[in-house]
Amino acid sequence: MAAVTPIITLLASLIMSTVAASSATAGQSAGAPTAAAPAPAANPLLPPWAGPWGGVPPFDRVRPQHLGPAIDAGIAQALAELDRIAANPAPPTFDNTLAAMERSGRLLDRAATVYGVLGSTVNDDAVQQVEREVEPKLAAYRDRVTQDERLFARIAAVYEARERSGLTREQQRLAWLHYTNFVRAGARLDAPAKRRLAEINQRLAALYTRFGQNLLADESNQYLLLGSRAELAGLPETVIAGAAAEAASRGFEGQWLIANTRSSVEPFLAYSTRRDLREKVWRTFVNRGDNGGATDNNAIVTEVLALRAERARLLGYPTHAHWRLEDSMAGTPGRAMALMEAVWKPAVARVREEVADMQALATREAGKPVTIEPWDYRFYQEKVRKARYDLDTNELKPYLQLDRLREGMFWVAGELFGMQFTALPPGRVPVYHPDVAVWEVTRGGRHLGLWYFDPYARPGKRSGAWMNAYRNQERFAGEVTTIVSNNANFVKGRPGEPVLISWDDAVTLFHEFGHALHGLSSDVHYPSLSGTNVARDYVEFPSQLLEHWLLVPEVLDRFAVHYQTGKPMPAALVAKIEKARTFNQGFATVEYLAGALIDMQLHLAAEPGRAIDPDAFERETLAQLGMPREIVMRHRTPQFAHVFSGDGYSAGYYSYLWADTLTADAWEAFREAPKGPWDPAVAARLTRFVFAAGNTVDPALAYREFRGRDAGIDALMRKRGFPVAADPGAAPPSPGGPATAAGAR
Repeated sequence: MAAVTPIITLLASLIMSTVAASSATAGQSAGAPTAAAPAPAANPLLPPWAGPWGGVPPFDRVRPQHLGPAIDAGIAQALAELDRIAANPAPPTFDNTLAAMERSGRLLDRAATVYGVLGSTVNDDAVQQVEREVEPKLAAYRDRVTQDERLFARIAAVYEARERSGLTREQQRLAWLHYTNFVRAGARLDAPAKRRLAEINQRLAALYTRFGQNLLADESNQYLLLGSRAELAGLPETVIAGAAAEAASRGFEGQWLIANTRSSVEPFLAYSTRRDLREKVWRTFVNRGDNGGATDNNAIVTEVLALRAERARLLGYPTHAHWRLEDSMAGTPGRAMALMEAVWKPAVARVREEVADMQALATREAGKPVTIEPWDYRFYQEKVRKARYDLDTNELKPYLQLDRLREGMFWVAGELFGMQFTALPPGRVPVYHPDVAVWEVTRGGRHLGLWYFDPYARPGKRSGAWMNAYRNQERFAGEVTTIVSNNANFVKGRPGEPVLISWDDAVTLFHEFGHALHGLSSDVHYPSLSGTNVARDYVEFPSQLLEHWLLVPEVLDRFAVHYQTGKPMPAALVAKIEKARTFNQGFATVEYLAGALIDMQLHLAAEPGRAIDPDAFERETLAQLGMPREIVMRHRTPQFAHVFSGDGYSAGYYSYLWADTLTADAWEAFREAPKGPWDPAVAARLTRFVFAAGNTVDPALAYREFRGRDAGIDALMRKRGFPVAADPGAAPPSPGGPATAAGAR
């Protein structure tokens, strides 16, 4: 799964910004400055970005000591700008209030962008210290803005007159967005409630940072070091080479190191014949954040849940889940739960079948009964795949060169969206690490934006894969093009050797590129409505849709070529992939959905002052759900960064399933079209109503404009190989239904 992380677009992201998802430790000063803190004269973050294409981040000149002073200066400048808007004696209008807000806070945007990028990609001790100091200040700043009664009164006046004041549809949407965000952030509360809300937000900011830093420490400092060839039994040479390179990079030349990250752990679990080592690697990975001691996250989760529950009550909602989902496509926890429950039972039933197949195979091989344990699942699923479909996923890896697949993504972007990607020479644009490369993106010779690519794992970089927007597209005060990045954690090979990745990693690569294309396609006026600044359960729709093009024959034939011979993947092998398309969907769905259900149940159960034991709650709830013992959640609670390193996906991890309901239905629109995946009419509708539209329209309406109707659940069930309900009344409400407008409560 991917976590899209657009950086702050000042006021539209006041509540949910990803930058706010990092945090600080308790006891730090939480007051927002009223004047710019002293900053070094040469601080590169203070001037507007210089260079071509409207400027680029000065990563080559930024040091950790620049971050705090730049954030302080940005906060001070933004507060002064917003104070002028709030104190304007003229009657509130769209231009002197909302448009003025869109123009404000640019220094803070720029500084917070660089701060957020360094925090996720080169997070050393110095950056972590800055996080502990800065996050409470950002939380206090957001509260100070949303609690300004003068500013909110002006926003409310524009919002209430939006339908009779001649505003465009996009301007009305912006009025709704700002009004909704302020209301949901407590603008209507009385003074004592506002003070308590600010205290909660600042404490949460501290806890989020501690959670993320603890998780990073467990991922960076825990690993399996192998010293003999016997310990490598069963591993493909590509995995062995990657482990050797990882060991050498950490000073263990001549040994092999299995890092505590998904890209290292999953291949080891799939192929190692050393069951004892599989168990050791599995336990290290699934217990991140849950080992006791200084990096244990359980107490943090307990406090976060209680504070979120208290905040929701202050804001007038029964639970944090109700608050979070109010302005989503789902609208209510009930609708999200209905979808998850509709999929859960058939997914668990499929897991029972998968386990039975593995059990039978393992018993035949061993000549005695074998019990499948969680560290065995990936190992025996590969054996069953081989036996049933004659498909060994390790056969695919020689054809999945990272560089070639990247070129394949560019080709898809050209065919669907008319985009061209041109590599910039090293040094043309500053980068924060030598691993990062940059491309210019154009359409018909017109510059659209820049794409940064940071593909490799390294100490100090958070795990997983994600997309960033360094700058959002806009044109209301001049043409501003976007800057986006994709980030991954592939295992880097030795110099000169091609980087070969797994099929799952290739899918993730296309997924994250879908987020990037969403940002690059943006064609809106106002930055707060731009690109991926959309509802959480809609943002994964474009990215999950792009995954489908990996398996399209034209892509495989051109770009899935053998790294030694240059020959394309054989048609027989492609046929095996297609035939096994729904294989192991029980495992994949249950692994994900267990986390989504726990996330939602935790936030429905949490109450102010109630101390929830995360481990006990997870264990007991999964037992009630009938969780197969052979599987664990994809992200266990003490390591669930999506949910506990910020508000971003809290009570919202269901979003991937909700969006995949749209994805499955949208892909069927291509399959039904005369020219299939490349049909120009469907691609044009997708571009206009989904990728280019940003948040200028309600997502349910945007999908309806693209598809001509709402999405149902049947396409999702077909995609995963699950039975489609015979009784239409048994299905949950359509994911294409209208979203609740938060500002209208």
